[in-house]
Amino acid sequence: MTGANGVRGEALAMLAGGQRRLCLTLGALAEIETALGVSGIAGLAARMRALSAQDLMAVLAALLRGGGEEALAGELDRAAIDPVEAAEAVALAFTAARG
Repeated sequence: MTGANGVRGEALAMLAGGQRRLCLTLGALAEIETALGVSGIAGLAARMRALSAQDLMAVLAALLRGGGEEALAGELDRAAIDPVEAAEAVALAFTAARG
């Protein structure tokens, strides 16, 4: 896999035994807002401070889909992903989106 496109806000993270691309696209952001039941950046920021495991999976799946990793996003419930790695990947994707 080639490097992440920093201009696009992509991040690379090791998940499920491979390097995966994550990206906070507008579509991913909308998906995350819907999954977490929030509206707007302020609501999202507040909600992100206390994610359940189910929330973390929803956010990670949206970010993976944003990065073109649809296959892994669709099988997160069966993938061997450490919760700490998942949280770190989400944080990395949001950091990359800020530029």
